[in-house]
Amino acid sequence: MAERIIEELTIAYSTEISGYFFYTTAAVMVGDDKGKNIFAHLAKEELDHIRVIGRISESVKSGAGWIGYEEALKEDAPSKRGLPIFHAENELIKRLEKNQTDLNAVTIAIENEERAVEFYSRLLKEAQKPVEKVVLTKLLEMEKGHLKILRWESESLLKNGFWCGEMEYTVEKERE
Repeated sequence: MAERIIEELTIAYSTEISGYFFYTTAAVMVGDDKGKNIFAHLAKEELDHIRVIGRISESVKSGAGWIGYEEALKEDAPSKRGLPIFHAENELIKRLEKNQTDLNAVTIAIENEERAVEFYSRLLKEAQKPVEKVVLTKLLEMEKGHLKILRWESESLLKNGFWCGEMEYTVEKERE
């Protein structure tokens, strides 16, 4: 059981690193100042996720089990290994480099966050201990928040959220 948890945390850790590098790249590539700020903010939050997941993974590997989100966040560095100096090949960045528009950056980010919501939702359903459920709920809610921000940005870029003064689409109605 611990081996599967470590495997899942390793996937989460790698995914968060990939997201961090994508968001830092997108913050440079997009033209809109608001978009730059959003991507920079998301990159910062990904660093927090990296720190938390890395620390929890180290705790589980050492046999101490899961630790709480806040305890894991207190660590000074993302993990003992830290962030890689050169990130691995990143499919998200490749897609953005092919079409360096603000809308494409937001679209890629939305897809990435939707996958994160699905991933953490699945882990939460499988969680057995209260500390696991609390941590995974926190991560899931943060990813849902990212998704909401990105959907708002998409609506802003597309300028199509309203018809005859009525809101056609709202991010408050989350897909389950």
